[in-house]
Amino acid sequence: MKNLQEATERICELKGSLVALDTLVPALIDALPAPVRARLQGSFDTHAEVARTLMLPADISDLVLSSFERDVARIATSLRRVATAAQSGPVEALLLTTAAITTFARYRSLTRASGFFFRRDARLFLVSNRHVFADAASGHQPEHLEVVVHTDVQDLSRATVLGLPLFRDGLPLWREASDQAGPVDVAVLEIAPGQLPANAVLQAFEASDLQAGDEDIAIGDALTIVGFPMGFHDTVHHLAVARSASLASAYGIRFQRQGCFLTDARTHRGSSGAPVLRRRRQHDAGSGMPWQLIGVHSTRMDMHPRDEAQDESLGLNLAWYADVLNTLTADR
Repeated sequence: MKNLQEATERICELKGSLVALDTLVPALIDALPAPVRARLQGSFDTHAEVARTLMLPADISDLVLSSFERDVARIATSLRRVATAAQSGPVEALLLTTAAITTFARYRSLTRASGFFFRRDARLFLVSNRHVFADAASGHQPEHLEVVVHTDVQDLSRATVLGLPLFRDGLPLWREASDQAGPVDVAVLEIAPGQLPANAVLQAFEASDLQAGDEDIAIGDALTIVGFPMGFHDTVHHLAVARSASLASAYGIRFQRQGCFLTDARTHRGSSGAPVLRRRRQHDAGSGMPWQLIGVHSTRMDMHPRDEAQDESLGLNLAWYADVLNTLTADR
């Protein structure tokens, strides 16, 4: 009985020590300069993956592994929330989620498009349309793509070009999805920690950004599409532009039985892959960005045939529901 009592007391002491460490870590993070915080986030993800690799083949209980994953996710979330304000610097964090995409066949530039970053636990993905990565119907077959990533939170004119291959050993590196209606025009390309520069400055949407919470979404609601129409953007600071939009079809209903909905907005080529966003009516300043990611812009809609002399373009666009990202970024 005495040994049991001593063990219980020791466990309580350890719990108290862990609580103290949990209090100390956020304080240390908060005291770090902004560039160091950004590097710490990437370094933590890398070291967590190394630890995960070492533990999986070891003789360790499932309870230890699940506790490790839970605490890694908790710490990573804390790091990202602290980094949101630090990394955004003089600009709204939303603009650091988007990236201009240029596709290439060898050294020849093919197309320009929009994309954005999405994080699932410790893994980072570039999201865009499936037809940006490859489109057999139009003969679009790039071999790699490039995205621009900021490298200085205080001087947004400083950036680097990140090259990402689309194939390895002849097999595509991106992930795509389909449903009962056919292919979904959304794809993700994973970015390994080693592919990003140590001083990369970016923001990423997360699974929580897909949720509406207690708010209703109704037809006619105001939306925002952030991207690079016709490649246009702030070329000095490497920032996307935002176009106003509205919800043009019943949200939650699969338009024409496909996993998409309509927006009413003026869009152009180059906007493919842009995030479609709704500003939350209620938002806690400490809980990340005040935006819900509801879709991925794909293409303009029009009537064919249309008398161009008498009828204007519909001005409608197709966007795919963003919850497909839960499927595309799941562990495999």
